[in-house]
Amino acid sequence: MKSRYPRRAMALVAALLMSLPVVADEASDRAMREALEAARNREWSRINDSVIEDHVLAGYVEYHRLRSQLPHVTPEIINGFLQRHADSPLSDWMRGVAQVSYGNAKRYDALLAVSDGKPRGTIRQCYYYTALLDRDPPTAAQGGLDLWLTGRSQPSECDTLFDTLLNRGVIDSRAIWQRMMLAWENGEDGLMSYLAKKLPASWSDAQQALDRLKGDYAGVTRVPVDLGPQGQASAALFTAAMYNFTRADTEAALEAWRKIGPHLSLNDEQRHSVEHDLAFYSLVREIDNNRGWVDDVLPRLANGDLLELRVRRALAERNWSDVVHWVHQMPDDPRQDARWQYWLGRALEQLGDEQTARKAYAAAADERSFFGFAAADKLGQPYALNMTQATFNDTYRREVANWPVVQRAEALQRIGEPGLARSEWYAAVERASEEEARALADYAQQRGWYATLVQTTIAANQWDALAWRFPSAYQDSFLRWGDANGVDPFLLMGIARRESAFNNEAVSPVGARGLMQLMPGTAAHVSSQLGIDTPSMGELFEPETNIRLGSHYISRMLDRYSGNRLAATAAYNAGPGRVDRWLSEAPREFDLFVESIPFRETRDYVQAVLAYQVIFASLAQQGSTQG
Repeated sequence: MKSRYPRRAMALVAALLMSLPVVADEASDRAMREALEAARNREWSRINDSVIEDHVLAGYVEYHRLRSQLPHVTPEIINGFLQRHADSPLSDWMRGVAQVSYGNAKRYDALLAVSDGKPRGTIRQCYYYTALLDRDPPTAAQGGLDLWLTGRSQPSECDTLFDTLLNRGVIDSRAIWQRMMLAWENGEDGLMSYLAKKLPASWSDAQQALDRLKGDYAGVTRVPVDLGPQGQASAALFTAAMYNFTRADTEAALEAWRKIGPHLSLNDEQRHSVEHDLAFYSLVREIDNNRGWVDDVLPRLANGDLLELRVRRALAERNWSDVVHWVHQMPDDPRQDARWQYWLGRALEQLGDEQTARKAYAAAADERSFFGFAAADKLGQPYALNMTQATFNDTYRREVANWPVVQRAEALQRIGEPGLARSEWYAAVERASEEEARALADYAQQRGWYATLVQTTIAANQWDALAWRFPSAYQDSFLRWGDANGVDPFLLMGIARRESAFNNEAVSPVGARGLMQLMPGTAAHVSSQLGIDTPSMGELFEPETNIRLGSHYISRMLDRYSGNRLAATAAYNAGPGRVDRWLSEAPREFDLFVESIPFRETRDYVQAVLAYQVIFASLAQQGSTQG
């Protein structure tokens, strides 16, 4: 019988079907969903193991079963589970809960049997080093001392470790005093009082000096420089006192430091810490009387963050010679960053050195960033996108679709466990080779998992894979509502990419929701302006609703600032009230305005969104930056 479909169409259909993930049996997935729910609730009688034993997610039920049996289950059984699921986050999770459970039960041999070195997390580390107290005393001593030297209270699971090290003299009076000083820096008065009771009477002069300084930081110039037995208290006391004094009154603190600094026996790290703080707060608080000292000490401190602040101060003053001087003082990184090469070029241009300025602009223009693009504009040349993209044939894609991690991620998505699916995926990306990570990114793109795709490129450092880092997610909606509101849709995509990385279920710590991270109050206000019903909290996660409201809001900001994208984008992040205040004193030049934004978060946000807009627009033109 002759087919009704052309041979070419049949081939295309076959290829498409082969590239799609295998559709699992719905009954099997339903049984697994019910079994996992029962396992979480420890309702073991509801689970029919024979039905789920061959399911790709059977390990998740086994995980909950073993967890419920701890600490009585043997470490051999735990290690068997770890080996079977070594390619899944289940392995790390099981190791962690086993370490805590064995540690709580004081089954230290079992804890060490399932450990593979120093664990993550304070509680697990305290149990781990407790287990080593009699098996590897030097390692336990060093690990316990590191955990001890913090300015905050540690969990009760550390008590046995600390008590033992105190009795052995590993944590001695000096270590107690050091922790007291860290607690002082953190404002932990209760911890300070607790620790003070552990000090012997020979430290009374140090305690008296501390009591005096807690009430009057300026007294630091009148305190003896030799405190505690053999002067052991002095260095930590003066370091902590300067830490607090600098934050309370930077100008007075520097005056005091000039008097006492040369006479104190501090190590290099302590002296650097004090002077870094003094320079930092002098710069951010713009204390003119400290300027000379700061300029003298900056080359010696050689700290990139401090030098960036100094350059920004010179830019605010339009002191172009200082801009050149302080950019040259920066370490290679960040000096070679496009931002500072751009400002070097800008300063040289202002000083009349056009030839050297163009060299700096050319160095900046090689970078894909806000200032890299600005430098390219200065030179009148196309933007450097520096794109790369891997390609995979259908045979390899079918192979990837059958990788165990992909199968588990797909199954978790099917049974309504997107969080676990992402955990599986990102754990796989961390372990993957470069080629495997690219294959996983390609798979996520094929499946339309936009948020997963973006995070895959971040975890795998795939910075030049622009089609993956900046996918055309929800582009039809951005185009539709951008057109309706008179906003460039690629600006909207840039905002969404920065706000949520295209995770339509994202929720910020302050309650912003969805792709464009709308606050419920903002959404209600915009809805009122549009004459539509206020969306529910759940509706803010719907891409169409979120994009509609977000695009209208940014259009209002553009109207407010006469089409100024920089100001409108800053207002989207920091609020129009703040931007109104900034604009009242801000320079008119676009680059100086961006650099003058006082909030680092907003400063970086504006640069990212505007750079992303360029990238999205270029990708829509097959990588061309024309126009």
